[in-house]
Parts: sequence; C-alpha cells; structure tokens
Amino acid sequence: MKFLAALAVILVALLHFGFLALEMFYWDHPVGQEIFSMTPAQSAETAALAANQGLYNGFLAAGLLWGLIARKTDVVIFFLLCVVVAGVFGAVTAKPTILLIQAAPAALALLLTALAGRR
Repeated sequence: MKFLAALAVILVALLHFGFLALEMFYWDHPVGQEIFSMTPAQSAETAALAANQGLYNGFLAAGLLWGLIARKTDVVIFFLLCVVVAGVFGAVTAKPTILLIQAAPAALALLLTALAGRR
C-alpha cells in the first residue's frame, strides 16, 4: 500500500510540474492557447498571471516530493490537501474539468496515503 501511495503522490507531483511548464513556458504559445482555448491576444494579456500560477503549482509539486523524500507523511498530506482545495476552487471558479484533472488524483493519493499510514 505504501508503494501505491507513493506512486500516486509522484503522479500528482508530475502533473503539477506539467502545469508549471504549461503555465510558465507554453501559455503564450500555440500549445497553451489550444489547451486553454485562448486567442493569442488573451494569452499575451494573461501570461504574467499564468506564470505566477505556474510557480505555485511548482511549489506544490516540490512540497509533495520533499514530503516523500523526507518520509514526512504529514507534509505529504498537507500538500495533497492544498492540491485538493485548489482543484475544487478551480473547478468552481474556472473550469469544471479541473476537478477531474487536479483534485481527483490528489484525493486518490490522499486516500492511499491515509490508508498506508494506518498499517
């Protein structure tokens, strides 16, 4: 169970490093414009905000990996909770699919982490 939990946490961290790359480096690029359904003008106008958002996603990913490497379950749980809250907020305020892409994997990793800690 601990292996599955760690694997799920790593997946969530990789997703957030991917979000970092999209938001910081590909937002104002045809790839980002297509993924986020934006015109070139919209992406240019919001690129600085997206880069800031990408940086925060990188912090979430780094925190998850730090918790795993340091074997600090409480740190992993904290960052997974942050991801779940951010995903729910994003689903309510921006795009409902964020619930599936961001919050659901983190919730699954949180459940697996909690179950692994009980054994």
